[in-house]
Amino acid sequence: MKNSTNRVCRLFNIEVPVIQAGMVWCSGWRLASAVSQAGGLGLIGAGSMYPEVLREHIRKCKAATPKPFGVNVPLLYPEIDKLMKIIVEEGVKVVFTSAGNPTTWTAHLKEKGITVVHVVSSVKFAKKAEQAGVDAVVAEGFEAGGHNGREETTTFVLIPLVRDAVSVPIIAAGGIATGRGMLAAEVLGADGVQVGSRFAASVESSAHEKFKQVIVDAGEGDTLLTMKQLTPVRLVRNKFFQQVVEAEQRGASVDEMKQLLGRARAKQGMFEGDLDEGELEIGQVAAAIRAVKPAGEILTEIWNEYEVLKKEICRNQ
Repeated sequence: MKNSTNRVCRLFNIEVPVIQAGMVWCSGWRLASAVSQAGGLGLIGAGSMYPEVLREHIRKCKAATPKPFGVNVPLLYPEIDKLMKIIVEEGVKVVFTSAGNPTTWTAHLKEKGITVVHVVSSVKFAKKAEQAGVDAVVAEGFEAGGHNGREETTTFVLIPLVRDAVSVPIIAAGGIATGRGMLAAEVLGADGVQVGSRFAASVESSAHEKFKQVIVDAGEGDTLLTMKQLTPVRLVRNKFFQQVVEAEQRGASVDEMKQLLGRARAKQGMFEGDLDEGELEIGQVAAAIRAVKPAGEILTEIWNEYEVLKKEICRNQ
């Protein structure tokens, strides 16, 4: 099944150009190892982990699969020096960075023999990431769950724009959960895809079962991009979401918004299952997710559908 011609497969030494997004409170070692074992690239989401917890997850992931996996690190993480030290010490070969300036850590990581990928939401940041020396970029559109770009550029507008702007491999993200979406992204210039929401609703996801059910039950329009004063984030509409909207409508200051957000709202919602007061981050594509399944089965479904559709298109030309 290995695709030796695909740039993303060659870069990570994987069989299928599907990357599981490093999502806070969803992406522990169980999910990452399951996706990697099935032929994709699993990512441990370090954004919700204390440094020593990350070390534990890396070690458990290595014990669970001999195949490549990586770590996603939000560059705004307060103890990032400690995270990067552990990543190097534990011999992690792939790091995806996000939410910050790629020039800060890319050179250091590459000196240690680590493949570096940066998540971008615009052509401007894609160019900056390439100039910083990254090996690939994740071009993530407005549809994505969690923290998002202020530009609100959709994935299918962003991918061809980034393709024309950079020469490094492009991984499309935001609104992709099926083989159809993967094939469409490839046609627009992507070399692979990053899938978040679909894997958040997997058996191996560390998200609370109540949150997984929210994903499965979500319909069209049940998520919205909000908190644009701080860092834009796509949330499920719930009681906490309504409090945010009302605060924004009355012109709450940045400090007031920070106070409302408080600490551990995302953990409260996605990990602990508080569906009223918690922050529930998920993408628009949740409306297309119908069941919680094993991660390996999800990856196989995506890849099989992609291959079938690609062959059909070739036959019809």
